[in-house]
Amino acid sequence: MSIPRRLDARDNSLNLIRLVLACTVLFAHSYTLSGNGLGPLINNQHLGTWAVYMFFCLSGFLITGSRMRTRFAPYLLNRVARLFPGFLVSLVLVAFAFAPVVFWHERGTIDGFLTTASPPLQYVYINLGLKMNEYGVAGTLAAVPYPGAWNGSLWSLYYEFLCYLIVGGLLSIAVLRRHPLVLLPVFAFTIWCGANPETVHSYFGPTNGDILFLLPVLPFFLGGAALYAVRDHVPLTWWVALPSLAAFAALVSWQGVWGPHAGAPLLTLFLLWLGKVVPSPRWVHHNDISYGCYIYAFPSQQLVASYGGADHGTYVLALLAAPLMVFLATLSWFVIERPAMRAVRGQHPARNEGDLAPAAPPVPTLVPGGTPEPAPEAVRDVPMDRARVVDSSA
Repeated sequence: MSIPRRLDARDNSLNLIRLVLACTVLFAHSYTLSGNGLGPLINNQHLGTWAVYMFFCLSGFLITGSRMRTRFAPYLLNRVARLFPGFLVSLVLVAFAFAPVVFWHERGTIDGFLTTASPPLQYVYINLGLKMNEYGVAGTLAAVPYPGAWNGSLWSLYYEFLCYLIVGGLLSIAVLRRHPLVLLPVFAFTIWCGANPETVHSYFGPTNGDILFLLPVLPFFLGGAALYAVRDHVPLTWWVALPSLAAFAALVSWQGVWGPHAGAPLLTLFLLWLGKVVPSPRWVHHNDISYGCYIYAFPSQQLVASYGGADHGTYVLALLAAPLMVFLATLSWFVIERPAMRAVRGQHPARNEGDLAPAAPPVPTLVPGGTPEPAPEAVRDVPMDRARVVDSSA
């Protein structure tokens, strides 16, 4: 059976998969933040980078589904509501809660905190646009193994949002919206771009930071989008998912530069299969704290490191920072993220993102339960033969 028919949007473990990926980022960064290098490497990338790639794969599949059933304006509003409120609160919390605590610990006084170079207001203001232009606050974190940076993980959010805009714009083109298989050659083009960065940079300039950071992640996002385009023709079973993972590993081993990009749909398929077969705790099933874990892992580790937690090694740093990360992520979900999504969607957010419905069911039927937007919005701008919406929180 195809992906939409095998992966129940109301009963899957995608929240758990994303939470594990966020915890993997925390674990991987614990090596660097404790002064012990990058940790285990796969294809010269540490585990946190691979977790980010997997995030992009899942987002590409799920967010493409959201765009296919939604007009551009509500689609964009949903994406802003999902990313920006939690992000902005994390900036304020780091600037005015984490940083002053460390400033006092390092200097024995709070005097000068608001006027020292890179003051807290500047940290918040300069990063408001989602793109991280400043990582330090008031000269804090001077004595930790990775000095000066409060939240190195936030760099990826800007490029994820660029991916949202790219897919949203592409699917505003009528032919792509009617025939999403055209996403396949678009995905192939991003593979070529990733394999030929010098050619791409010749058009945009070698110092264009946006292109530099977008090229490695865009193929993973569009790899997920490409799988969405053929989702009704791909069985979601172990005898397809496990060989897909093996094929992905072979591509990475064979071609370390563009192999991971080419294998992005295979990796996405495996992750979706895991979301089908792995049991999830009920609380995690209904609450998605993975985003909060991602945005609070790094500052939690730096706060612990500033009080000597890094002196005890990688694993101790990770264990000490994890409870604070989970606490802040849970608060972020219940106080910031979920209310923001409810405000723009008008009802309870669904359990996970993306349209997991079959593309062309025999009878156009709206199945209630967990859909984040009212049913009329869900089918607006979507041909009636593609109107069966099972779930989405995108």
